[in-house]
Parts: sequence; structure tokens; C-alpha cells
Amino acid sequence: MRLPRRALVVGLARSGQAAALALARRDVPTVGVDRSADVEVGRLAEAGVEVHRGTEEEGLLEDVELLIKSPGVPGEAPLPAAARARGIPIWSEIELGFRLLRNPLIGITGTNGKTTTSELLGAMFRAAERPVAVAGNVGRPLTSFDGALDKDAWIVCELSSFQLEDVHRLRPRIAVLLNLVPDHLDRHASYDAYRAAKLRIFENQTEADVAIVPHDLGPIPGGAERIEFRVDDALPAEPLIPGAHNRENAAAATAAARAAEIADAAIAEALRTFPGVEHRLELVAEIEGVRFVNDSKATNGAAAQRGIAAYAGQPLRLILGGSLKGESFDELAEGLPASVRSIDLIGEATDELAAALGRAGRTFRRSGDLPTAVGAAAGDAEPGDVVLLSPACASYDQFRNFEERGETFRRLVGELW
Repeated sequence: MRLPRRALVVGLARSGQAAALALARRDVPTVGVDRSADVEVGRLAEAGVEVHRGTEEEGLLEDVELLIKSPGVPGEAPLPAAARARGIPIWSEIELGFRLLRNPLIGITGTNGKTTTSELLGAMFRAAERPVAVAGNVGRPLTSFDGALDKDAWIVCELSSFQLEDVHRLRPRIAVLLNLVPDHLDRHASYDAYRAAKLRIFENQTEADVAIVPHDLGPIPGGAERIEFRVDDALPAEPLIPGAHNRENAAAATAAARAAEIADAAIAEALRTFPGVEHRLELVAEIEGVRFVNDSKATNGAAAQRGIAAYAGQPLRLILGGSLKGESFDELAEGLPASVRSIDLIGEATDELAAALGRAGRTFRRSGDLPTAVGAAAGDAEPGDVVLLSPACASYDQFRNFEERGETFRRLVGELW
């Protein structure tokens, strides 16, 4: 790729820092900016990146030929909007990584299940003793692998709608879409805009590539060979991780692994042994016959419904709530099984969840915060019950991210011993 004479990276969280460091390694004069004055930027300064914190001055665009926008930065933020008006190209960190790396790429997107499917597919490669790196949305940024991977290694890359908004030439050898339900409507103008962002994963694929999609998905862009999957597809082995949704994730991962020419024996080994990912139906502890399960990664209603369904028929003590994303909770409330014995509500979404639960005729407690909710649920729980944190909401009202929320849940459960 032709390197820009000067680049600006907007947003200096994990992926923004990785992008700035990758550009600096290529001797591109790079400016990094973050509206927070508290972001840690020691590594950037050491690498020669010019860092500006607590500012979004338009003057930073002077002589800039490329803007890299972190996924947490909205497109209408001052610097991206000004860059667009000046005709300066805007790329996601994923687009930059794709252009810098020459490794075969498997892209995985969807509303729910991305992290689990990406890590499961990585386990399938490792079981086949094939070199692989897992990158993207939740894990290690794609650009951090620049100069660090053997050319024969595959990359499995989890892709969010925020990352896919700003791709241009991204072309996965294998692209996987797991599912689509309304999400992030606080950021995207509509479900149609959200869906369009997700489908961009396919737009540059050709007949030499493979697109793996749910059996009931309509037309997609691009010219790839289309392979469809279903929850009831035959698998080389049944997955260790519980839930119908994880069987669907396993079906998609199996289709992708076969497209990458991984043998069924290796696929079966990974399915039988892969334990799942942190913060997704993670069994934290069993205390006097009560299981405590961390599903903090369930940041929308559909994800929470899947987590709840994984324990169908078992007595549940459910913890819901967090920050709002513009989503209705009516479907979640109406679909709660009779096995839910108690519901504790926390955070900003309490009033909207309470209204939906009231319409569905369900009782609940307004616990307010996670420590209170865990204490109340644990106090009521009896042997055989499952205390499930499956919030159906983002975490930004009381936590930095869903990981911190899940880690707090773990700590609180540990204090019950």
C-alpha cells in the first residue's frame, strides 16, 4: 500500500494505539488524539507519535492524508466530520490492518456470538496444527500483528458494525455472518443502517472467496461462493459449550473451518474441548448447590434470551440492566420462561426494563447496582438454582465495559464464600 505522508488516529483505546504504533513502525508521521485527558499514551510517545489528549481541534487535520477512526468514535464526531468535508479518507483500524498484512483472513461478524465463534475457529486451526492468530473487536487489534506473523498464518478476525462502517478494500478469504437482530440503535440511524454495515463484510469478495451465512438470510453483496448453515446441521462432534445458540455458532465455525481445508478430526477435537469465552455463560462458582453464571457479554436482548434459553427448565435468578442502546425490552420480557424465580434490575435501564416486565406480568426488584443484585439473588437462591447475570444492556452507566462488569460479578460471588 502507498503510505500516507501524515496520518491522524482519532481515539486512543486499544485499537487506536495499535494503529498508531503500526504507522509509526512504517515511519509515517502520525498524530494521535483522544478527547479524554486520562488515556495512557506512554508507548505512543516512545514510538514518536505526536499525542494530543482532551482535544478535538480541527487544526490537527493540517497536512493529514489519512484518518484512522477507532470503533468507539461516531462518524459525526468533529474530526471525522471535518475530514470528510475535506475529502480526507477515513479508515477503520481493520482496514489499515488488512492493507498492511498479507495473511489469509477469515472475517466473522453478526449481532451475537462473534467472540465465541472466532475463538472456537481458532481452536480448530490449533487442533489441526495450523498457524493462526485471533484478532479484532474484543481481542488483540489486527494492526498489532503487523510484522509479528509468519506469512502462512491465517487470521481469524472478529468484526463489529462499528469497524465495518469504515472499510473500503477489506476482502476476507472467508466471511461469516452469524445472525442479525436490531442492536446499537443508539449509534446507527436505523436497523437498516446497522444491517448495511454488517453486510459490508461481503462487498469486496469474489468468486474465489467464501461467504458463510444463516440459511434464512436474503441476498448479500459481493460475488463469493455462498454456504448456508443451520442450528441442526450435522457436526463432527457435539460442542462442549451449552445452549442452542452455541450449537449454531459451532455450525458456522465448522463451515468456515472446512472452507479453510481443516480436517473433520481436528474440528471434532475442538468442538469437544473448547470451553467457551470469558463473560459468556461462564460458570463462576457453585456455592452450596447454587451455580453463579457470568453472561456479562449479553449486551442486548437477543443475547440475553440466548443465555437464558441455555438454562431452560432450571430455576433461574436473573440479573438484568445497564446502559441503554435504544432497544425495546418487550420481546425479552414476554419470552422469559416460567423457571425464572426472581429478577433484579440494575442501572440506567431499570425504568424501561421495569415497564416491559410489568406489561408482561412479571415481578422484579429494583436493586440499583450489581453488588445489591448479587446479594439479593444469592440470599433467595436455593440448591439447584442458577444466578445468571445476563444484562441485555451495555455496561457504560456503571462500568467501563462489559469485561469490568463481569469481573465485578466474579469478585462479588467470590466474596459470598
